[in-house]
Amino acid sequence: MKRWIGFILHLAMIVVLTSFGSYTVMDKGALEVPESLKVSGNFELYVNQEPENALEAYEVTPPFLGKAYNGFKEALAFKESQGKYHVVNTLGYLGKYQFGSSTLHLMGIYDMDTFLDNAELQEKAFETNIARNKWILRRDIKRFKGKRIGGVEITESGILAAAHLAGAGNVKKYLRSYGQDDVTDAYGSSISYYMKKFAGYDISNIPQKKNAKV
Repeated sequence: MKRWIGFILHLAMIVVLTSFGSYTVMDKGALEVPESLKVSGNFELYVNQEPENALEAYEVTPPFLGKAYNGFKEALAFKESQGKYHVVNTLGYLGKYQFGSSTLHLMGIYDMDTFLDNAELQEKAFETNIARNKWILRRDIKRFKGKRIGGVEITESGILAAAHLAGAGNVKKYLRSYGQDDVTDAYGSSISYYMKKFAGYDISNIPQKKNAKV
């Protein structure tokens, strides 16, 4: 029995040693990836630099409708409400162009529910407000148009967009202080930002009107 046990153990060791001898260490340089697993194309990731104006980084670009009045009003509406007529924001500003009730009262509109439900009335209110602000700012438009404040060229459309945001009185202060009196709303938009964003539109077809009413 002892002989048989010794023989079996000896035989087992021979089998184990033979098995290990059949394997070789593979050189990493000899390893090849099968063609089916290879990936072609450039997958390098590019990270955008932080923009100078962080507000612009989170904005969706509206469809471009030209540089005349229609393009101006739709671009401004997209910034205000994404062009939606029934929007009321957290501060109570209403509609596609986000009018405050006090501004609507100045133009003869007192029923806010009717205003929200009437797209034609909202469009008329916007045009009326442009005409009204043109009259209020007529001297400032003539004086500052073509000049640069804070590196931004002052245009009529930029002035009137800023007046829609902050009121004609605040735009006067901004222009006459050469940008020192800049007003920012609760959502981070400033007069200077609107001056830049909405510059260069031709809205000369809207006449200025004193005390314009809808």
